[in-house]
Amino acid sequence: MTRIHPTALVDPSAELDSTVEIGPFAIVGPRVQIGAQTRLAAYAQVVQDTTLGANNRIHSHAVIGGDPQDKKYAGETTRLTIGDGNLFRECVTINRGTVQDGGLTTVGSNNWVMAYVHIAHDCHIGSNTIIANACQIAGHVHLGDFAILGGNTGVHQFVRIGAHAMTGGGTTLLQDLPPYVICSGNPAAAHGLNSEGLRRRGFSPERLSAIKRAYKTIYKASLTLSEALAALQADHAQCLASPSAEERGAAEDLSRLIEFLDRPGRGIVR
Repeated sequence: MTRIHPTALVDPSAELDSTVEIGPFAIVGPRVQIGAQTRLAAYAQVVQDTTLGANNRIHSHAVIGGDPQDKKYAGETTRLTIGDGNLFRECVTINRGTVQDGGLTTVGSNNWVMAYVHIAHDCHIGSNTIIANACQIAGHVHLGDFAILGGNTGVHQFVRIGAHAMTGGGTTLLQDLPPYVICSGNPAAAHGLNSEGLRRRGFSPERLSAIKRAYKTIYKASLTLSEALAALQADHAQCLASPSAEERGAAEDLSRLIEFLDRPGRGIVR
């Protein structure tokens, strides 16, 4: 049976799994769906038009599914969709999308979102990310799987952050950050690879070696971005042709990087 504290307010249109827990003075608004084993702490809010998966934890004073902070927003019905196993600490705010960009904000699964983080409208957050305290993520940002944002990172609207990338504390990110790369500063500058994070996630020496070659091609070889992309594509083809299973695995890592660089954006941190 769903455990709802008598002081909580739950809209009649909300759909709650029988194992959901709603704490004191929490608010669940209209057209909200909440999956199994999800818990809202005291004073947490899921405002409206939001789908939450299973095993999410929403701490006190977090506001999930609020209106987008966009002057063009005129009350249209838009949504926020969140996966499973996420942790949202105190005072996290996540806004729904806008009709100008598909009307949807998404958050994947198994993310660790610390206190006072803001995730704006139309963002798409992957899975297994860590977003440290007081990060501010503007609208339309894409954050890849396993990315880590250091505390007080500020991310400009429309920026893309690749999988396994990492920012240092206090970073101001105005351009796209490619997969695997570490950056810091205001404005951000690249400072190598997230090698330790990749090792912890089981990347083999062969895969790490291919990613290091790619980093040198982009950042150390004095090439234009188009020249670096051509060199990466040649390395990718060589890895694919290798009889080694590890080298072919490295080809997948290079493919992720090539796909990221080949898409138009705000330019990359260099």
